[in-house]
Amino acid sequence: MRVKSTKIAFCMGVSAFALAGCAGGSGQELPPASFVSTNQGPGEEYVIGPLDELTIFVWRNPELGAEVQVRPDGRITTPLIQDMVAVGKTPAMLADDITVMLAQYITEPRVSVIVNEFSGTYAQRVRVIGATEEPASIPYRANMTLLDAMIAVGGLSEFASGNRARLVRHDRATGEQREYDLRISSLLRRGDTTANVDLQPGDVIIIPESMF
Repeated sequence: MRVKSTKIAFCMGVSAFALAGCAGGSGQELPPASFVSTNQGPGEEYVIGPLDELTIFVWRNPELGAEVQVRPDGRITTPLIQDMVAVGKTPAMLADDITVMLAQYITEPRVSVIVNEFSGTYAQRVRVIGATEEPASIPYRANMTLLDAMIAVGGLSEFASGNRARLVRHDRATGEQREYDLRISSLLRRGDTTANVDLQPGDVIIIPESMF
């Protein structure tokens, strides 16, 4: 009887520990984001990614410009230029590279590059995985918040445990990976605005399913 009682006590202790782990997160909390900021600034300068659609304009030489889509291999082709690498460059950097190439054919070319439709590099996307209606990899937008990302993926699934969700973020300053607790259920189902947080390029949002 004593051995049996010990086993029962042990099992109850394990169960209590498991429930405690389910009830709370182990990460830090992020400060709330404003729904409408009075001091919004631009995001980080955009880096061209595969499948982005670009308009290349050459002043006084429109025949040398083009509307192109970045190929999956990261390159573009325009009049007089074959297979130039575009991925990983900002529009200004790509314009400078095209300028250098065109200078071999025309005098003092002036080139502008505009991103019409963008997919972004993987480092500039926000990924939402787990118990959501449509897990997705979303291009980051300047001043994007958790609410924006959840609207983009259609919200939580029926069995999601949104208040046990986590945000995984790469800290560029230290090179470390950090985890933060999220309260998505409070945000979406109870309208708790303090649960809305700012996102950064490369963030991963992980939403577990409820165990009950």
